[in-house]
Amino acid sequence: GTAENLSEAHKLARSTDPVSSFGSIISFNRVVDAALAEELASFFTECIVAPGFEDGALQRLRKKKNLRLLTFNPDRFSMPEWDVKVLSGGFLVQETDRRRDDVRRARVVTKRTPTEEEWQALDFAWKTVRHVKSNAIVFTNARQTLGIGAGQMSRVDSTEIAIKKAQNAALSLKNSAVASDAFFPFKDGVEALIAAGATAVIQPGGSIRDEEVIEAADKAGITMVFSGSRHFKH
Repeated sequence: GTAENLSEAHKLARSTDPVSSFGSIISFNRVVDAALAEELASFFTECIVAPGFEDGALQRLRKKKNLRLLTFNPDRFSMPEWDVKVLSGGFLVQETDRRRDDVRRARVVTKRTPTEEEWQALDFAWKTVRHVKSNAIVFTNARQTLGIGAGQMSRVDSTEIAIKKAQNAALSLKNSAVASDAFFPFKDGVEALIAAGATAVIQPGGSIRDEEVIEAADKAGITMVFSGSRHFKH
């Protein structure tokens, strides 16, 4: 969640999936104050990560049994250059996905171009989907994730999970934006998110059936952009 203050951002993030947030790790990009700490104390949380904690916040949170508090320096924080996966008999090394794409430079492939609000939502969705295990589908608006589908063998299954998550949290997907970490191999995934209420989609493109996917988007009157790069986290 993103908002004018941490308390509101926290509420938005938690409301996306209140069940899965039980026993979670929460990360903030600003110092946690006493008022926010009081809110956090009412939930079971394993760990809270932030640039710092005000004295009042520390006093309150230290009363929580087994809660871990971690701080980091935002000015020195960066993603590692290499991603290493250990396997039997060796390991695999690849460059870490550190791309910072400007979504407004993505190629609009449908008849309709995104509105300003849709561009903002697409930007948020694309920033979020890079951190979700493939196959990944993320529904958002400009301020909040609405449904996340992760780690499925089928992109349609990930889409259906994301939709169900939003429904379980009573979050409307009407006029939402969707990010897919890799291309849609068939139009069925796009048709599912259209039926759920999405009006804007960002995906890498590159499928041999791109034209069928674009045609389905145009038929529904939604907008779609191709980033030209994928995230595909494993």
